[in-house]
Amino acid sequence: MRAEDISTLISVGRPVIAPDASFAIFATSRPDLDANRNVGQLWRIDLPSGTPRRLTRGVADGGPRLSPDGARVAFVRGDAKGKPQVFVVDAGGGEPVQATDAAQGVIEFDWSPDGGSLAYTASVVEPGRYGSVEGLDAAAEAPRHITGIRWHANGLGYIGDRPAHLFVIAAPLTDAEPFYEPAPAVRPEGAEAPKKRVVAAEARQLTEGTASHSGVVFRGDEILTSPDEIEPDRRDLRTRIVAVKLDGSGSREVLGTDADLSAFGIEVAPDGAIVLLAHETGPGGIDFVAPGVGLWLLEDAGPRALTDPETIDLGEGGTHVTFDGDDMLVQDRARGRVRLVRVTRAGELTEVLGGDVEVNGHDAARGRVVASIASPESFGELLVLEGAESRIVTAFGAGAAARGIVAPRELTVEGRDGYPVHGWVATPDGDGPFPTILQIHGGPYASYGIHLFDETQVLVDAGYAVVYCNPRGSAGYGRAHGRSIRQQMGTVDFHDVIDFLEGAIASDARLDGARVGVQGGSYGGYLTAWVIAHDHRFAGAIVERGFLDPVSFQGTSDIGSFFGDEYVGVDAEAMERQSPLAVVGSVTTPTFVIHSELDFRCPLEQATRYYSALKRQGTEAEMLIFPGENHELSRAGRPRHRVERFAAILDWWKRKLPIDG
Repeated sequence: MRAEDISTLISVGRPVIAPDASFAIFATSRPDLDANRNVGQLWRIDLPSGTPRRLTRGVADGGPRLSPDGARVAFVRGDAKGKPQVFVVDAGGGEPVQATDAAQGVIEFDWSPDGGSLAYTASVVEPGRYGSVEGLDAAAEAPRHITGIRWHANGLGYIGDRPAHLFVIAAPLTDAEPFYEPAPAVRPEGAEAPKKRVVAAEARQLTEGTASHSGVVFRGDEILTSPDEIEPDRRDLRTRIVAVKLDGSGSREVLGTDADLSAFGIEVAPDGAIVLLAHETGPGGIDFVAPGVGLWLLEDAGPRALTDPETIDLGEGGTHVTFDGDDMLVQDRARGRVRLVRVTRAGELTEVLGGDVEVNGHDAARGRVVASIASPESFGELLVLEGAESRIVTAFGAGAAARGIVAPRELTVEGRDGYPVHGWVATPDGDGPFPTILQIHGGPYASYGIHLFDETQVLVDAGYAVVYCNPRGSAGYGRAHGRSIRQQMGTVDFHDVIDFLEGAIASDARLDGARVGVQGGSYGGYLTAWVIAHDHRFAGAIVERGFLDPVSFQGTSDIGSFFGDEYVGVDAEAMERQSPLAVVGSVTTPTFVIHSELDFRCPLEQATRYYSALKRQGTEAEMLIFPGENHELSRAGRPRHRVERFAAILDWWKRKLPIDG
């Protein structure tokens, strides 16, 4: 596939299934080059053997949640100002009705058990900021007084002056008048303009103060949510969960910080039991390295772990909990796959869906399971599972397949210390020899997987062999594998990627070991910069959105208050020992530095300081900076910027690693 073919990559979001299992609703999304944004709609499929049909016609509809009786679907759509609002539509189709009118848009939402209310979180801005005063732009706002150690977030910006609070509204009826005003052209000349029917109900705010709330889950006449105090003195990853009374009469604590858990998934079982996706945070409350996210059940005696954090990994990738009777379905990362597993309250675990798939979302009712999946052949499909039989009921991967994709070859290489390194090799058609590019993933506690990956496919289409693996520090191989580089970055992870590259070249004569390049983003940018300071075989390198200086990262990154402390430590000597900027003087490889202007995860200064050091010492270097983008450019940036990024990458390799040698 070519760069512009990213428009064929259709992802399928978390599906929802009707209580009687008679139909399912799901959302799709894809990059649209003409609109220069991601676009998508809701789809409905009647089960067990229906054909998917489009339910909505919005520009970017997503996040569907069925009402408890299955009659209505609430979902998120941008309003006239582009702010995400909750809309409600009849589950059979029709005209969606706008339910919320939050000034800054809705973040999360949930249906009440009786279907009569919707609760949601939305930012409440400090007066005078973010357009709340007409004519007052950002440059003219009052200064921000910051007293804590966290003040911004990637993809958002400042956070202390717009905490998210909890609101509740009456859920609208789907036969209400739509939320728009008829066009003026249809009115007789001189007639009075009709009044706009505002369907959005008046919202009641249930929380207040400086804490920002995340999570919205109904439990009877209470709503479970997690307040974040933005840590005024020190970073603390431990989660508090409170139950807020729906009538506004107060709240009570459900989970305290004394439990030492960081939770990102809160769900309520049909019998009222509370389950969490969470991990322990260690004595200091900030240990997140290979966190061992597991399934926990809240009991009177305290939280009880239902899964083994050393071998089961329920983190990342939109994972969540679905209830199937008393059992729970969750997603487990393992060796580049994401399988669906069933967990009983006794902690017994069985596989529900495995093989060469990555499960991205799921739901279940009456023994029927629906799941959104990715595979080597498709970026996203919907799968229906009944008993031991499964079938894919969509064909969204056909567009990408028609443009041409290759199936990577799986490979395990024995490293220099005998440790197995697992990964993949993708090659163009033909006998070669092909110039070879080593790709390194971000994270570091993330992983390459078996799903169709545009980064690899575009390089292969251009004529390059691509080698990529999951070195120590990656997810999906047990917690010990992930924690092995804690305060030892640039050691065994460096050895693993080099050993895998050499093993891949040795395994296939079509890979040209004399013509190699290396590239990576985020942690992959870190390790790329580390590789070229210690190994000079590469014709070129691309260092993208990298973690390059642990010292300045502390005071500039939105995760600087804990990421570096845990991964490289706080000792000055240890930090320097693991810093790419500290060894930049050894780099002789021509290097292309790519970064985004609004990246607050790995801030722009990481790139500019590294690039400036290369230029000062005379190493060939170029830099590309994308305006208006953040750390997620390559995955979720504006489609035209994503295509321009690919064009720049291919141009760099054409000059430094030409196909014809």
